[in-house]
Amino acid sequence: MLLPRIKEQLHTEPAQFVEQEIKELVRTSAANRLAFLDDYVMWAEPLVRFADGDDPIFSEYKTIIAPSHLTPREALAQAYGKSPAELPPSLSVVSWILPAVAETRKSNRAETRVPSRLWSHTRWYGEQFNNSLRQQMVTLLTGMGYVAVAPAAQPYFKTERNEKGPYSNWSERHIAYAAGHGTFSLSDGFITERGIAHRCGSIVTDLMLPASPRTAASPFSNCLFYVDGSCQACIARCPAGAITEHGHDKIKCQQYQRDIGYSPAALKGGYDNDTSVAGCGLCQTKVPCEDRIPAKIGKKKRG
Repeated sequence: MLLPRIKEQLHTEPAQFVEQEIKELVRTSAANRLAFLDDYVMWAEPLVRFADGDDPIFSEYKTIIAPSHLTPREALAQAYGKSPAELPPSLSVVSWILPAVAETRKSNRAETRVPSRLWSHTRWYGEQFNNSLRQQMVTLLTGMGYVAVAPAAQPYFKTERNEKGPYSNWSERHIAYAAGHGTFSLSDGFITERGIAHRCGSIVTDLMLPASPRTAASPFSNCLFYVDGSCQACIARCPAGAITEHGHDKIKCQQYQRDIGYSPAALKGGYDNDTSVAGCGLCQTKVPCEDRIPAKIGKKKRG
């Protein structure tokens, strides 16, 4: 049973309540630690922002990403077996960023062909924690009488392919953009105030939350390459040659991860997790946007 003070805070300061709950779960959860590495903490304090569930940008994603990309209203309706019109009149999206801790980023900077073990563990086990965080927030809000869903954890979540490569029907990066967390990069990553080395998560709910502002001038304004052409660090970091001045070749990137395959024999004896290796992440470390927005720093220096 929920304590009266918790219910009161939820109703009087819902945004603060949700943000505190997410930060507390990240700080205290055993699932955010690697028990086989002396309880190594994978994710630092998260960033939490909100979006209006009916923001027009979500409909725009059907053109930008694919017609199958779900709006928050569609995602919630599908989870509850209802039509979008049957849902409450107002919906909110909670979006969070889980930044990789400094030691993990440092370990990956030294690599030139494959990810470090800490990076691979964080990508694999850290995403398991992210899934747990999604479910815990849904359980918390539904337990308080709200409707809520984590689209990325639903049976209807799927990844498809087109001529540009893989895409999903719920892109956590694009949800984060809608919530004002940051902008995209030349490497197809997402640059937040804590940089590009992170994972994203989100839920949809009918709890009324104030939409966070989107202050970026463009969808790419945190990336130095798009600001003034001064940075191509991620191009040099990519062992697959999948990043060029024209952007990120998702097909070539994925092919590298399969073919150079990340087999235990190829990767110094394996990574000791369920997938042998998860993710590459070289373009997210040893780059100016690793843990900050370099475009803002550059503007201050030039000012």
